[in-house]
Amino acid sequence: MKALAAAARVAALVFVLAAPFPAYAGPVNINTADAETLASELEGVGITKARAIVAYRNANGPFTTAEALAEVTGIGARTIEVNRANILLEDSEGVAENAR
Repeated sequence: MKALAAAARVAALVFVLAAPFPAYAGPVNINTADAETLASELEGVGITKARAIVAYRNANGPFTTAEALAEVTGIGARTIEVNRANILLEDSEGVAENAR
């Protein structure tokens, strides 16, 4: 019986450790970040969308508003709203400015 209880505790521990940890987005300058950074910091933006953001930026110049991200294929208003607090347009003397 003790062996069964020990096995159950080990199984529970493995389950807890294997569970994915929630991802927390952080502020990211959409005008300077590479695709990998965009994908890791913006919720709902994977590597494909992040590459599209970088390609759009390279072809059209820097974004002037957060809403301008909607011009990128695959980025909609919902993605912008979910990430608004973390979307930065520029860095000013080391202090990031939010895209409001």
